[in-house]
Amino acid sequence: MEKQQYIDMAEENLFHVYNRFSVVFDHGEGMYLYDTDGKKYLDFGSGIGVMAFGYGNKEYNDALKSQVDKILHTSNLYYHPPVIEAAKAVTDATGMDKVFFTNSGAEAIEGAIKTAKKYAFLRDGFAGHEIIAMNHSFHGRTVGAVSVTGTDHYRDPFYPLMDGVRFATFNDLDSVKVLASKKTCAIIMETIQGEGGIYPATKEFMEGVRKLCDELDILLIIDEIQCGMGRSGKMYAYQNYNIRPDIVTTAKALGAGVPVGAFAVTDKVAASSLVPGDHGTTYGGNPFVCAAVAKSVSMMKEMDLPEHVEKTAPYLEEKLEALTKKYEFATAHRGMGYMQGLVLTIPVGEVVKKCLEKGLVVLSAGKDVLRLLPPLIADKKEIDEAFTILDSVLSEF
Repeated sequence: MEKQQYIDMAEENLFHVYNRFSVVFDHGEGMYLYDTDGKKYLDFGSGIGVMAFGYGNKEYNDALKSQVDKILHTSNLYYHPPVIEAAKAVTDATGMDKVFFTNSGAEAIEGAIKTAKKYAFLRDGFAGHEIIAMNHSFHGRTVGAVSVTGTDHYRDPFYPLMDGVRFATFNDLDSVKVLASKKTCAIIMETIQGEGGIYPATKEFMEGVRKLCDELDILLIIDEIQCGMGRSGKMYAYQNYNIRPDIVTTAKALGAGVPVGAFAVTDKVAASSLVPGDHGTTYGGNPFVCAAVAKSVSMMKEMDLPEHVEKTAPYLEEKLEALTKKYEFATAHRGMGYMQGLVLTIPVGEVVKKCLEKGLVVLSAGKDVLRLLPPLIADKKEIDEAFTILDSVLSEF
């Protein structure tokens, strides 16, 4: 089938909620994607931070194929080895104590919200507690996740949303303190704001919020769905700050291509929140996805990918800095590890489109940030190749 035939069939049958580019990807290998015409693309988007090992990794693929031949699904009424192994892998990686597996990052946020509300209900004996979230945050597309997402255009068409959400300013501790009260059950925030423009939390902010939560018995929910799993140079980005959340959400590279998410909690939270009957999922934590989780976490450690990112990211940042010096419309760069953004005053969407035409996959974040989320296996060679293409595109402006 020709490319346009695929696209025409897609437009006829798919609900049009994505503005897709005119490319039909067929397969991938290492750092590269190939379309149905055989054109090669260097991937610096990794499926929005998912494909940590790139494409076609034999060890990872073999683990999934092996599980397919054993069992795909049992429900959560029974134990099975993959969920036990995956749970141990996630608690070790996060430094948390208990984990619940979901089907997506948004579902992990939903579970984290319910956990915090139940914790406060048991603590105080009544419901109706509030959550403090951050302006310009993004936590997902479900009603609960949208309710704590601090960007109006994601929220406006879907009111009424969940009550009791108040928004503070990211990296402004005073704006959080003024909202905190005895009614607050949780503060939710990304360690590195993604869709909001690639803003890492400051050390002072992270430490200050953690201290505030300790003082008022508020649960700190850290959303690491995009910035977790090695992307920051640590297994989880909050580990760069030497703080421990009460609840952490994770997804994307957790399954390295298989749809899976999770929220992990401390023993304190687990002992005083959800009980059987409060929460559940049919597919969450099934044998197939948990085989992917266990393999993904073990490979990340065996390959030393967080260390690789920590070592190589300064070279990526040097390249970004060079572009800010070369082009007046490239006004700044920011980020952490392999989650980087280049701030532009020219149309970011046009830059993304032209990069794709020249064989480079990149993303946008907000209205003015070019977002780079390469697979964690990216080395200096691929960084040079990506920036040769990006430089060529920017020179056209």
